[in-house]
Amino acid sequence: MVRGRVLPANNTSGVVVSAIVVTYYTGPVLARCLDALRMQEGVREIILVNNGNPLGAVEAAIGPETDGPKIRLISGHGNVGFAAACNLGARTATGDHLLFVNPDAILPPGGAMKLARDGAMRPHPWLMGAKIIDPDGAEQRGSRRATLTPWRAFVEATSLYRLAPRHPYFRRFNLHGDPCPGEVIPVPVISGACFMTPRTDYWSIGGMDERYFLHVEDVDFCLRFADAGGTVYFDPSVSVLHFKSSSEVDPIFVDMRKTSSMLRYFKAHFSDPYPAPFLSLVGALLWAQFGVKAAVTLLSRVFAPGRIAFQPTAASPAIAANRR
Repeated sequence: MVRGRVLPANNTSGVVVSAIVVTYYTGPVLARCLDALRMQEGVREIILVNNGNPLGAVEAAIGPETDGPKIRLISGHGNVGFAAACNLGARTATGDHLLFVNPDAILPPGGAMKLARDGAMRPHPWLMGAKIIDPDGAEQRGSRRATLTPWRAFVEATSLYRLAPRHPYFRRFNLHGDPCPGEVIPVPVISGACFMTPRTDYWSIGGMDERYFLHVEDVDFCLRFADAGGTVYFDPSVSVLHFKSSSEVDPIFVDMRKTSSMLRYFKAHFSDPYPAPFLSLVGALLWAQFGVKAAVTLLSRVFAPGRIAFQPTAASPAIAANRR
């Protein structure tokens, strides 16, 4: 990466934003996500990457054409994973800025241009993440995060943070419990639920690593972005409403993918500084956690066979997606 110049904050009138949404059995909230993007200043195209949905669901979410930005549908490739789908959308994009939005995330009015303006005030390469909030308005876990290391994963898995929560050695991965800053600040990791970066900056590190099928690809992207000389920022002035777990995907499958991705991430970035036995210990702990959680889920299905999982409707606000 090569550091670029800083633009004046008001020099964003010609910015063209391509919004990229990856959907996989998302549910009715996808329509709300697309409607919010249609109203964004600066968004000239919405690229919807369909990794898989019930027949007619995507077309229903898109609805009739409007005067807003065109929705370009990429479909027929199957479920290639989130990272690969993001890259697929980015390759199709024509805008000079890429805005990645989860299909269960609702961008506030003016949010896209605010991210672009705040990014324009900073030198290239930059990556600007939004403040991710729950339906009750609280900052969501994962909105801003520290660097994920094997030690932090060990602290989380063993709950060592409870012993000395203020000690720097026992700092947690997610930082949403810390006071929210009042201005844009650099952070190690932002949420992949909503972020913006110039298209050239995105491709300067090759985009998302497609070896991650689901989860941790955003953590890996932030680390590689910073290692290549870029700066990752958290923008508290753009609050994005993010629902969770509306996807019909089995949560056991999701947790399995998350665990596998974390171990791939540790192997890729921390094999040298961390001794192999410790990495093996962390891996064993993470798989044990997955096993316990999966067992609890399966037992609940056995002992409550008549229980029907909550299925959100178009009128329900309690809808979420298959990520983060």
